[in-house]
Amino acid sequence: MRVLGIDPGLRNLGWGVIDVQGARLAHVANGICHSEKGDLADRLLSLHGQLTEVLRRFRPGAAAVELTFVNKDAVATLKLGQARGIALLVPAQAGLVVGEYAPNAVKKTVVGVGHAAKVQVDHMVRLHLPGAEIAGADAADALAVAICHAHHLQSAGRLTAALARAATAQAAAR
Repeated sequence: MRVLGIDPGLRNLGWGVIDVQGARLAHVANGICHSEKGDLADRLLSLHGQLTEVLRRFRPGAAAVELTFVNKDAVATLKLGQARGIALLVPAQAGLVVGEYAPNAVKKTVVGVGHAAKVQVDHMVRLHLPGAEIAGADAADALAVAICHAHHLQSAGRLTAALARAATAQAAAR
């Protein structure tokens, strides 16, 4: 399965694509969508177009977006929320169900610690995806979101399979 991770931002929206085969992860691509100068509507339109092109080019089967944290600047938080809306909208338009993960959940999955520093996340992403050329911190964060989503999808798949086996065994016992 191909998984797209997105780290939303109005200036820099990070994205990362990985392939998942069983427990094996492979780097496909990563990058940063930069919004063009202009008013908010133009910047959001630019991000929408760039992210749409990423989905068209790499055709992921699953997507995940990092949840937004609230900071002290309400205006900046609202703008980030609007960029996050684009990050949710584009994969949904492509027919994907979009997972959402808190930054601490992503860090705990990738690093093992919920309050890891950015440098630790970058280091662990490079360990999970050896040889990957990472476009920057936002792309590393997006790859971490993709890795987190891949782990959660695998866990959900194992649970579904176990429930199916239990139902089959119960039906056979009758």
